[in-house]
Amino acid sequence: MDPLTDFLTQYPTYRNTSRIDEIRQSDYAILDQQGHIYLDYTGGGLYAASQLKAHQELLRTHVFGNPHSYNPTSAFSTEMVERARKFVLEFFNAPEDEYVCIFTQNASAALKIVGEAYPFGAGCRYLLTFDNHNSVNGIREYAHARGASVTYIPVVLPDLRIDQAQLFDELHRQENGCFNLLAYPAQSNFSGVQHPLEWIAQAQELGWDVLLDAAAFVPTNRLDLSRWKPDYVPLSFYKMFGYPTGVGALLARRSAMKKLSRSWFAGGTTTVASVRGNKYYPAEAPAAFEDGTLDYLNIPAVEIGLRHIRDISYDLIHERVLSLTGWLLKELNALKHSNGAPLVKIYGPLNTEARGGTLAINFYNAEGTLIGKHLLEEEANRRGISIRMGFFCNPGAGEVALDISSDELSSCFSRPKYEQRISDLDFQHCIDPKATGAVRVSVGLMSNFADVQAFIEFAGSFLE
Repeated sequence: MDPLTDFLTQYPTYRNTSRIDEIRQSDYAILDQQGHIYLDYTGGGLYAASQLKAHQELLRTHVFGNPHSYNPTSAFSTEMVERARKFVLEFFNAPEDEYVCIFTQNASAALKIVGEAYPFGAGCRYLLTFDNHNSVNGIREYAHARGASVTYIPVVLPDLRIDQAQLFDELHRQENGCFNLLAYPAQSNFSGVQHPLEWIAQAQELGWDVLLDAAAFVPTNRLDLSRWKPDYVPLSFYKMFGYPTGVGALLARRSAMKKLSRSWFAGGTTTVASVRGNKYYPAEAPAAFEDGTLDYLNIPAVEIGLRHIRDISYDLIHERVLSLTGWLLKELNALKHSNGAPLVKIYGPLNTEARGGTLAINFYNAEGTLIGKHLLEEEANRRGISIRMGFFCNPGAGEVALDISSDELSSCFSRPKYEQRISDLDFQHCIDPKATGAVRVSVGLMSNFADVQAFIEFAGSFLE
């Protein structure tokens, strides 16, 4: 049986997603024209030709002015920005009387808003999981600076899921009258694990605010904010539909925004600011958190991209990603050297239950020695395969997956020559012979069977 027939036998519902193949031919033709095998959707989504055409037509037929005014061109820009803002809330089914959409540069900028403005204090807590992006990890520095405690909940091998019992033990530990924040990703950008959204309400019932990092989740999964009600949700739109880059959002509950207090102000964030009077009056959210002039030429393209996703439908996208991920897991796990030793080690779940289309793996030769990432990357590049190497800004999950202990890290970081700075190569030498990263393969919006099969054949080329 040829691979495609075998695949369709195991995943018959994949046939129901054939409309995506049609869209790929018409709107993403450059992929096949240039021979790209794009498997880095967790790194960045791809844009459709129709998105560019629609945005270009909007810019060509209108004049946009800086929105901080009331003249005709400024008023039009304001109208288009507010229309996009409204559509973002509509797309995520976020009631306008409950949620606000703050436009940012990306998800990291959205997280920085929460970190710098959240009312951490002595005795308060910042609770987060090992499995977080560095932009979430970075909030701990704000917590430390204000006397709050920081606690990490580990992920557990082999599936790299959270120790739920320990999580709830920690959620029950809190000081009365304190502000406490729980942060975790809806989907891991390292392993693809999808953590329970039920934790949101459970934590809130215990008095916690909840920050849900949705950046890796929403490209292929529907997030319904009328059902799940996290307090803060950071997003990067390019992760969803590729274009435009440089525009993200913080979706936040209005009640949660009232807790945030900024220590500075900027253009556009005040109603009145005085030099002689030494006084300023902050605007209401979202304006109070949108520093300077918004990217008013690109923000209208957000609505275009979201409409594109909606027209394709999350149901089709999710079904396709699920099928392709299942095939990748099965076929990669079956690759064995002639002596029976496995070719790859997959970090995370080996099935598609509560996981997305992101796989972190490492390659080993027949003797069990790690195959260097530079060799893998060079061969992948030669074949036109776009994948990613490293920790993917998720050191917690990576350190657990690769069994890098806290003692080993302390020994490395305490060396005098690394007191101020350490490079990737330095870190590799510190931890040697252990791996200091993995290969990440991620499927998404326009992935097809040929893409994943090409990677499987690439992997098979390293068999001995």
